[in-house]
Amino acid sequence: MTDNDLKREVIKNVCLLQNYGYKVVIVHGGGPFIKQALLQAGIESEFIDGHRVTTPEALEHVETALKGQVNGSLVRLVNQLGYKAVGLSGKDGKIATAVKRMHMKTVDGHVEEHDLGRVGDVVSMDTDLLELLLDHEYIPVLACLAADVDSNEFNVNGDMFAGHLAGALKAELFLLLTDVDGLMRDKDDPSTLIPELSLADIPPLRQQQVIQGGMIPKLDACETALKNGAGSAVILNGTEPEQLLAVGKREPVGTTVVL
Repeated sequence: MTDNDLKREVIKNVCLLQNYGYKVVIVHGGGPFIKQALLQAGIESEFIDGHRVTTPEALEHVETALKGQVNGSLVRLVNQLGYKAVGLSGKDGKIATAVKRMHMKTVDGHVEEHDLGRVGDVVSMDTDLLELLLDHEYIPVLACLAADVDSNEFNVNGDMFAGHLAGALKAELFLLLTDVDGLMRDKDDPSTLIPELSLADIPPLRQQQVIQGGMIPKLDACETALKNGAGSAVILNGTEPEQLLAVGKREPVGTTVVL
């Protein structure tokens, strides 16, 4: 996302999936852009166990970074490539409904509840607007923002937002782009790539700490997508855009997660 040439190549190949007969929806986050926006606003970022605390003041800048900067640049790219993009967030058309998220932390055997501010968890998705756009060959581009039933607004983890949406759309394929080739038994050894696993394989891999760091929310998102109706999930290396075309041709690549 921070390398413009790579971003263009990734988006080009994502759009090309439409040529293989897929209806395409893009969901994005924007961590580096959020960090920069908060720095420029003089707002110090507080983290609890790696989770960013988002105050109402900070959320304004988060939304500006996600919707104004990142979403706008992706929409522009898709349109430049000859496709038709529509920039949205989960708030538009009440696509995503969320609830406030409280972070639970165990300290000395006791569970402590920590308030992360305007951070939410998706509880439901309404895909009517997206299906209307997809039926007319538009590519929706969604920022991971949502609101609750009282219109309180929240920032949502991008992986989890995408997982819920993939499930709600009953997507044939849920693709997660990261910066490695997939899930590896040894994160420093690409030859240990796990080409396929089922949901039943996930708990033991967690215990063995094969699933750690940034792979935790990605596997959580895969689980959410599959349990809610997606066909399969594939974790790909976004820094190798040709992997997207391999998926379009239905060639094995990355780590595929199935029920």
